[in-house]
Amino acid sequence: MTDKNPLESVKSNIVIEFENENQAKIIYDSILLEFNTAPNFRSSMTIDLDGSNIIINIDAEDSTSFRASVNSAIKWIKLALEINNLTN
Repeated sequence: MTDKNPLESVKSNIVIEFENENQAKIIYDSILLEFNTAPNFRSSMTIDLDGSNIIINIDAEDSTSFRASVNSAIKWIKLALEINNLTN
């Protein structure tokens, strides 16, 4: 009998809603390269743009790598927003 850890695999879609489609597109374009080049040893992330929403899909092997992926995504989005606010 094996005890399976319920957090052995974690999958999630995170939707971030922006004020308008233009702002979402600017942020999406700014962080797309980060998502495409992020290492994927224990988790993988994809990003999609849907109108004024950015959708982040995370598939992680465990809760630690899931948390790291969420933190990275938030960091990239926050930085892109801060830079966008500085230039406008």
